[in-house]
Amino acid sequence: MPGRYHNIDALPRTIGIFPLTGVLLLPRAQLPLNVFEPRYLALVEAALTGNRLIGMIQPTEHEEKTLKPQLSAIGCAGRVTGFRETDDNRYLITLTGICRFRVIEELVSDTPFRQVAADYAPFAGDLAEGGDGEFPRERLLAALNDYLTRRDLKADWRSVMNAPAETLVNALAMLCPFEPAEKQALLEAPSWPERVNTLLALLEMASTSSGSNAVN
Repeated sequence: MPGRYHNIDALPRTIGIFPLTGVLLLPRAQLPLNVFEPRYLALVEAALTGNRLIGMIQPTEHEEKTLKPQLSAIGCAGRVTGFRETDDNRYLITLTGICRFRVIEELVSDTPFRQVAADYAPFAGDLAEGGDGEFPRERLLAALNDYLTRRDLKADWRSVMNAPAETLVNALAMLCPFEPAEKQALLEAPSWPERVNTLLALLEMASTSSGSNAVN
């Protein structure tokens, strides 16, 4: 999907955003969303009639505390690649991650959803196909096994063992119940090796912390 966008000039400088705490979208990863709030229904409709792009971004404070929470500095643009309307007027969509962006400023707009001016230049490399490169799969699998066991969680190990490196790392980064700040750290990792190292650190640190609590 990023291959449809050959360079950052093909991406919109203004993008409607979907602020959501604890939700992460990474380039080339897919994120299913159940959309029901009127302002975000409007966002999806605008995307579908326009460039099909939506900016996923985490607020720095929870949406329940304020109607217009402050935004993180960095989000990820995703293209609507799946869409279904339900009988109760919800949209079930799938976003495929295209490229991260830095928020230049939030724009004054008469739309019910928020819009920002986006700078993709620092993340132009997101448009290139990811590669496995050097990948510590065995260490990651061991850390994941310990992490899941301590939380009594299950995994489809056949899929985990066979998944391409980038697919596996993206899926774990998006699906593991990390804290919002930890998810943001995964998003902001400047390079593929740094994202892998961040994921490993989070998995191993969480397991160490759990073990410490059990002893205490």
